[in-house]
Amino acid sequence: MAYTAFYRKHRPQNFDEVRGQEAVVTTLRNQIKSGRVGHAYLFCGTRGTGKTSIAKIFARAVNCEHPENGNCCNECATCKGILNGTSMNVVEIDAASNNGVDNIREIREEVKYPPTEGKYRVYIIDEVHMLSAGAYNALLKTLEEPPSYVIFILATTEVHKIPVTVLSRCQRYDFKRIPTEYIYDQLVSITQKEGVEAEENALRYIARAGDGAMRDALSILEQCVSFHFGEKLTYEQVLEIIGASDVDVFVDLMTSIRDCDTRRALQKIDDICYSGRDPGQFISDFVWFMRNLLMLQTGVVSDEEIGILPERRPKLEQLAQSMTMDQLMNYIRVFSETTNRLRLATQKRAVLEVDVLRLMYPQMLGADTGQALSMRISKLEQMVADLAKNGVAPADAQFLAQSVKNAAEGATEAVEAARYDVETPSAGSAPAQGSLGAADAGDAQEFKDLPMATENDLPLLLENWDEIRRNAPALLRSALQYAQPEYRGGFKLVFSEKGSHDILTEQRLADLQKSIARMLGRNFILGRALDGKHDAYADAGDGTTRIKNIDFPINRV
Repeated sequence: MAYTAFYRKHRPQNFDEVRGQEAVVTTLRNQIKSGRVGHAYLFCGTRGTGKTSIAKIFARAVNCEHPENGNCCNECATCKGILNGTSMNVVEIDAASNNGVDNIREIREEVKYPPTEGKYRVYIIDEVHMLSAGAYNALLKTLEEPPSYVIFILATTEVHKIPVTVLSRCQRYDFKRIPTEYIYDQLVSITQKEGVEAEENALRYIARAGDGAMRDALSILEQCVSFHFGEKLTYEQVLEIIGASDVDVFVDLMTSIRDCDTRRALQKIDDICYSGRDPGQFISDFVWFMRNLLMLQTGVVSDEEIGILPERRPKLEQLAQSMTMDQLMNYIRVFSETTNRLRLATQKRAVLEVDVLRLMYPQMLGADTGQALSMRISKLEQMVADLAKNGVAPADAQFLAQSVKNAAEGATEAVEAARYDVETPSAGSAPAQGSLGAADAGDAQEFKDLPMATENDLPLLLENWDEIRRNAPALLRSALQYAQPEYRGGFKLVFSEKGSHDILTEQRLADLQKSIARMLGRNFILGRALDGKHDAYADAGDGTTRIKNIDFPINRV
């Protein structure tokens, strides 16, 4: 008998064997039990989540001669015929290669004839988003009002490409990514059936590498079993086969970057490249590793949530606590950009090495002064904390911390002043109409004659706010998109983002008031406020700060 791949050999044969799609399975079983079967279904979701498998099970269940609780028996002649592929009642069509109008016309001709056996003729159209525009139009009428004995099941991974006219004619079912624990249980079951001995850590890593797709995980398992046929599958062997890196490699590289140990960091990269690891895959895994460190800093998370083994947690917690949150976020930002550059780079190793050096020497990030400044301040703060840990007197450590803070504030003001000088016209030049440039000599008299705005003028300000923001210089215009005028005993610009709030300096606020007065004929005395719901830092009451309301939308690439 010809060899069958794991994902085909161990495909679920009934609804009871499907894992991770309970909502879809329950709905379909109830429809079969109640006799309320629809005429068109749309199964959408990422690859390897069971769309085609459930479509085949559903096709057998609606035709089964002896259904059991809405499930197919797989024993009757109809079920066996569908399983063997000899039944004419179930037709599978690959829309990627049968995407023309003529192919749909063939379906329209076939549906005129009822099934010779069984109750329903089921058409499973896979990758339906590949159909041409003409094919969609040819399918519409048949899809809307097919004969009572015809069921269409459309499957796709890109539902956004399907016309709304087709979507409106189908019952839509969204397939979720399969939880890692379900994939692990399935891998354990398959290795036992296949007589393969494997370490628990190896199977758990394969389950995580599947990234929610059962088929991907089974393909990786099959590859590993074939490479080490007849041997016990170990964690190290899995890493070697799929080109991944152990957590210890990430810890060593992260420690080297943190300590600015150039020689050790470059040696690590050399080891990674020499062992055949793909730089793109390595960086993707490294970003995920830094995300785990960030999660360990923000609160109590379980080992399953961050995908680590219990014995490795103490080492990762120690590394996470030795770094600041700003450091990790800057590292993630830089390496996320690295991932994009690696796709087009011919010398991927050189790109990787340069970006590692940029992290150790933030002054190399000259193109983004704000990011470079933030990273350099983080390093200074870390040096102060290390000094305090190594026996420096508390008073001395406090003095050093205040010095770092003063230097940071001075540097930030210098950067903002330089940006403002670039954006703001000089006193000798005539500002453009409606611009926020420097006031001319007649400003005092001009604004003195205007009436003062009252609370009743707030609607006027809100009505013209978009126009006011559009006339602002680039940096201020960007900041004002996070501001909303309100009246709180006086006019306030309430910011939902702290960085934008800080950009509105006193000088910029004065210029903004003058611009508004020219446009609206009222003197609006403006203040600044920060919406507390969006403030990342809050006073803890003991002279320190604590983090609150933090959301990190970081996805694995």
